[in-house]
Amino acid sequence: MRPRIKKIGTVDCDMVETTPVVWKGRLYRFEYVRPNHWANRTGDSYFRFVDVETGRPSPPFARGFHLGSAYVEGETAYVYGVERWGGDRIFVFRSDDLESWRSQVALETPGWGIYNSSVCKAGDGYVMAVEVGEPPEVVGVRFTIFFAESRDLLSWRMLPPDRVYSRDRYTACPVLRYVDGWFYMIYLEAYPEWHFAPHIVRSKDLKEWEPSPFNPIMWPSEEDKRIANPSLPPQLRERIAGAVDINNSDVDLCEYRGRTVIYYSWGDQRGTEFLAEAVYEGSLESFLKGFFPEGGGKGR
Repeated sequence: MRPRIKKIGTVDCDMVETTPVVWKGRLYRFEYVRPNHWANRTGDSYFRFVDVETGRPSPPFARGFHLGSAYVEGETAYVYGVERWGGDRIFVFRSDDLESWRSQVALETPGWGIYNSSVCKAGDGYVMAVEVGEPPEVVGVRFTIFFAESRDLLSWRMLPPDRVYSRDRYTACPVLRYVDGWFYMIYLEAYPEWHFAPHIVRSKDLKEWEPSPFNPIMWPSEEDKRIANPSLPPQLRERIAGAVDINNSDVDLCEYRGRTVIYYSWGDQRGTEFLAEAVYEGSLESFLKGFFPEGGGKGR
């Protein structure tokens, strides 16, 4: 039986890329706040962390950066992002208090166009999934996911180009995890008639990938439009009720108090987008492994 994902509903508007993390025992949601976010009065993009229980945000940081993702090691938070959509450098920001941040270049890929990223621990080091959109001679069909490695979460190097998924079609918005010798990756798959849904695959070497027989793991539904944030004002609730919903995308997740917390975006995949929350009542390990029953999957 496939893992059951319970959709809770929408928590924000104009919000897409987020990462749930546990920092100092509390659940936080890292957010990439875009310039068009309904409550952003700065005129620029920025990053922040939100305490999920209290709703209290951290001070904004990384102004002008985009497409962030977060990772926590011990009591240090690491955030990765690009200077512009399709930039060829990933920067890393790190902090022990979510207020003071140090930054440096983490990865340079001259001539490549980088978008989303995701980091996980694997053995004695770390692996990053990197969504790349350009150039076509490198990526094939836009978008394609490549991989980098690091020993310290600060300096990264790209792995050989045969560690890739997948040049033959649209594969975007990765979230990468490592459990018992397997890399599990959730990514966005394009469907006919402009629909998008997340799939999950796994690999031992980042070269040969096995798809789950239960793909897609989520699909757009009326549950996306439930109001899960009582603070949303009436005008935003009206937007949610009347919005086109043809995608569940940009999934990210973590385990907290024995449950798997999931955030994802829904909307029209053309710029009108919403952030929603879901949950799996079980550990992250059981969630990931549950998509691969004995014998594995077939197809792509």
